[in-house]
Amino acid sequence: MVALLLFLLAGYELLQHQQRRFKGWWAHGLGNATLLFAGGLATVYTVAIVIGAKPWYAPRTLLPILAMVLGSTLTSISGVLQTLSDGIERERAAIEARLAQGGTRFAALAPLLRRALRTATAPLFNVLSVAGLVALPGVMTGQILAGVDPVEAAKFQMLLMFVLAGAAGLGALAAALGGVLLLSDRRHRLRLDRLAPEG
Repeated sequence: MVALLLFLLAGYELLQHQQRRFKGWWAHGLGNATLLFAGGLATVYTVAIVIGAKPWYAPRTLLPILAMVLGSTLTSISGVLQTLSDGIERERAAIEARLAQGGTRFAALAPLLRRALRTATAPLFNVLSVAGLVALPGVMTGQILAGVDPVEAAKFQMLLMFVLAGAAGLGALAAALGGVLLLSDRRHRLRLDRLAPEG
């Protein structure tokens, strides 16, 4: 029940961060679906397979990891959707020119898609590049202060950083592909009518 509440709160927060949202139920649907897919998959994989908790659904292990994963995934999904919705309006003429020359919707939106993915994942990769050198991550610091062997604390922190990076990357990719599918149709036309007015 608490896990469901975490997903709903993350989905609501994701919607609040969007200046230009999708119309109708897509506004909630795309964000919540990508959060559930990437966050749920990364959390269950980590708890059940990597950590091997018995039972895997024990709240003591599941909820803290789920909360960290959702926070990381929320940031990347929000960045992707914001960059896509802003960029597609700004670059409409160039995208439509590529479509008019026979390009598919993914080919026409590829430059914007790449920029959205870079923008969304850059903060996390910046943190990964200096973790342990410039900044000591919170989980590792807390474990060391609690008396855990520093090597074991560092291993656990590395595991969490890789899980967070994987979940954020997977969430960003799923949101980007979903956003492209929603902002175009099967006939490879832009569908900006599916975006709500800004504000």
